[in-house]
Amino acid sequence: MTRVFNFSAGPAALPEAVLAQAAAEMLDWHGTGMSVMEMSHRGSDFMGIHAEALADLRELLAVPANYKILFLQGGGLGENAIVPLNLMRGKSGNQNEADIVITGVWSEKSHLEAQRYGKMNIAASAVDTGFTAVPVVESWKLNQNAAYLHLCTNETINGVEYHFMPELEATHGAAFKDMPIVADMSSHILSRPVDVSKYGLIYGGAQKNIGPAGLTIAIVREDLLLNDASETRAHSMCPSVFNYKTLADTDSMYNTPPTYGIYIAGLVFKWLKAQGGLTVMETHNRAKAALLYGYLDATSFFESRVNKADRSLMNVPFFLKDESLNAAFLQGANEAGLKQLKGHRAIGGMRASIYNAMPLAGVEALVAYMKAFERAH
Repeated sequence: MTRVFNFSAGPAALPEAVLAQAAAEMLDWHGTGMSVMEMSHRGSDFMGIHAEALADLRELLAVPANYKILFLQGGGLGENAIVPLNLMRGKSGNQNEADIVITGVWSEKSHLEAQRYGKMNIAASAVDTGFTAVPVVESWKLNQNAAYLHLCTNETINGVEYHFMPELEATHGAAFKDMPIVADMSSHILSRPVDVSKYGLIYGGAQKNIGPAGLTIAIVREDLLLNDASETRAHSMCPSVFNYKTLADTDSMYNTPPTYGIYIAGLVFKWLKAQGGLTVMETHNRAKAALLYGYLDATSFFESRVNKADRSLMNVPFFLKDESLNAAFLQGANEAGLKQLKGHRAIGGMRASIYNAMPLAGVEALVAYMKAFERAH
């Protein structure tokens, strides 16, 4: 069997050890005589898998006790509707406003979807820079009536990542001390440690760094589940299966959860712990990114267009100066076992997604190929 280096932005590569374990357990999980796919989600076997996955994720991210971890469906894009349906009414129950900072394609989508349910104030936008940088925090025009501030902390398509935590009170005054920050971390969650306590809600689709498509994870602070009247904060039109309070009260078991996705995610969590946790993964990821960006900065044949301080460690868009060579570059890459390097149609060019499961050897092979392609052309 020949495994390629898969640079897909998602669904993305999974650790080979996880795939091997899942394959070995496919027909008979731990002597049960059945696959996890076939288990009742309320049976003791799956309930054990579920509980271990929750506990391991809580340990990896050091999730405080006053946060609920929810397993949902609908993906990160679905959360663009689920978040406002749950949180936009605010503590008073009638705010119906939120702020957003737009740093790329995904935060644009979040804005468009959320404004179906209330007023979305664009606090800042990087559209004028071609989405190549995070707007300076001091320039954000925040709204005191907003129920929360939404950020996409890593833009998969544009390759822009927040390498800092916005301190709203320090930059905008005491009026914003308690404004909850909602972060779409779909494409860099578990790539490095995160101070969960700084956020009101963290969410993400699983198919980048966690597991197969279909599973979504939300980590929500408990006080955001209720309004001042101690009633669910969610809008009355919010479907019950997406109501954070309902899901928190039923341990994500209000309906049948994506059981196999949770099982694979649990294996990934154990794999991450075996690697040494998120501090070790950050070191690993920084080394891969430094190698690729180092070459891009040293050549005039390719280019990175993202501001250096805001470059993503996970998703690296790059462009050939002579774009007439794009097809030849991709054909040669495919022949060399370097797959899924074509850039997103929204911006073109190339994109290497180098999530946790991508080994350093994969990035070394990519850089070696890029150097050879440059010499040949």
